[in-house]
Amino acid sequence: MTSSGSARLGSSWRNLWAAGGISSLGDGAYFAAVPLLAVSFSTNPRLIAGVATAAFLPWLLFSLHAGALADRHDRRRLMWTAQIVQAVAVAAVAVVATAHLHQIWVLYVASFALGSAETVFSNAAQSVLPSVVPPPLLETANGRQYATETVTNLFAGPPLGSVLFAIAPALPFWLDAASFVVSVLLLTRVRYRPDFEPPAARERRPMRYEIAEGLRWLLRHRLLRTLAVLLAITNMAGSLANSTFVLFAHNQLHVGSRLYGVLLATSAIGGVLGGISAQRTVRTLGTRHAIVAASGLGAGSAVLVALFAHNIYVMGTCLALAAFSATNWNVATVSMRQRMIPDYIRGRVNSTYRLAAWGSLPIGALIGGFVAADWGLRAPWFVAAAMRLAVFVTAAFILRAADFTDAEAARQPESAPVAA
Repeated sequence: MTSSGSARLGSSWRNLWAAGGISSLGDGAYFAAVPLLAVSFSTNPRLIAGVATAAFLPWLLFSLHAGALADRHDRRRLMWTAQIVQAVAVAAVAVVATAHLHQIWVLYVASFALGSAETVFSNAAQSVLPSVVPPPLLETANGRQYATETVTNLFAGPPLGSVLFAIAPALPFWLDAASFVVSVLLLTRVRYRPDFEPPAARERRPMRYEIAEGLRWLLRHRLLRTLAVLLAITNMAGSLANSTFVLFAHNQLHVGSRLYGVLLATSAIGGVLGGISAQRTVRTLGTRHAIVAASGLGAGSAVLVALFAHNIYVMGTCLALAAFSATNWNVATVSMRQRMIPDYIRGRVNSTYRLAAWGSLPIGALIGGFVAADWGLRAPWFVAAAMRLAVFVTAAFILRAADFTDAEAARQPESAPVAA
């Protein structure tokens, strides 16, 4: 990142960026270590997939409520409160690892708590960014955040987590807990100016009415509604394949605990390149073509894994391609949503969108566990490849350039409607 670019984005964004990068480093260590800890408890694919299911299930249950909270309260405060909860949950896993308590249900509970707090944090973080940086710089800010978080979450974190786990199983979890604490301190330094004033407690309508308003807004928006459905299928496919990936890596690729984190880190190469290039890709190809191209590349990477990934080199290349495509998709679509959705309802619309996108993850993880148990560890990749190819073909045919142009032109004003 250049100093001039950082200066344009402002000091509050730098604190937000640093908080995300530091907590992502801890998360990378955690996500490499938790399946290794789970495998030490059980090798049953259904039970291993259950950890991922528990982590993603809150998106299905609480995403809409998290969006309503983001439009009711100080979004910065919601972010650091959620991370305090996450620090406590990860510390509990560290205690379990230290005490050698071979109870996999504890991982389910901790993963569920982490996922529940993440719904609040992530919805607030996406909703607050347009109030921290100017709209024309959203692709730049999102691209740099995705690139940095990819380096820490996928490149530095997983190998660090694997090495620390090999030394002492509790170490990567203590590292993650500490990263959340540092992130909280940085988030308290973020300043932002929302385009609306959250209603006072006595003026708020029941939450179900506020949630319904966000749901209706998204359902009436043809482009964002379509993208939400396509992303839901894409994420379900990814979760279906990745829920038993630790077993696939051990049994099919013959990767040990130390190399497992290195294999995960190969995603960082594609993710960083995607974050750096996303802004230029969107400007050169246009948002529509950038999204379709990302979908096609992601589908291709899944096909390559299903057919040809029999060693760490091919698998690493495919993971890098998948991360590159995912980052380009995210930067293009998230920046577009942040500009299109009015601030007063941004949290609720984002949460509805992410309910579709992330709510499909526990479903995919659950299906993946059963598919792997019944048809083998490579079978989920064939199913995922078929699903992602279907998304690519659908996106290429139904997403029209005019949809994007019309949606940007019809961007609504940044103020709440006045009650009659």
